[in-house]
Amino acid sequence: MTKIIDLNDECCPVKKALALLGGKWTLLILFQINHSKIRYGELRRAIPGISEKMLLQELNFLVSNNLVSKKSYPEKPPRVEYTLTPLGLKVLPIIEIIDLFGRENLKSHNNFLIKSAEE
Repeated sequence: MTKIIDLNDECCPVKKALALLGGKWTLLILFQINHSKIRYGELRRAIPGISEKMLLQELNFLVSNNLVSKKSYPEKPPRVEYTLTPLGLKVLPIIEIIDLFGRENLKSHNNFLIKSAEE
């Protein structure tokens, strides 16, 4: 049986999941936080190539969508820690499957260029 995804349907679960998880940096951020508490600076160092502005935008998006929890401490200098919420923890098995796919199928493509769907 073939499943048809109606992307015009606002209730489509695939569309909703992609809206939450489809950002360029989203899965990398969630994977780096994983089961730990991580501070902003640690997170920034763990994800090369992401700008400070983009990391802050992504973290705010993830917090507002209940995937990440943010705890601020009233210290000087200020300290902020991020952890995954129960919803965010549910994403980790998805990331593990993507990681496995990459390891199994892309290991021979060290200089692999991903072609866009339009090509």
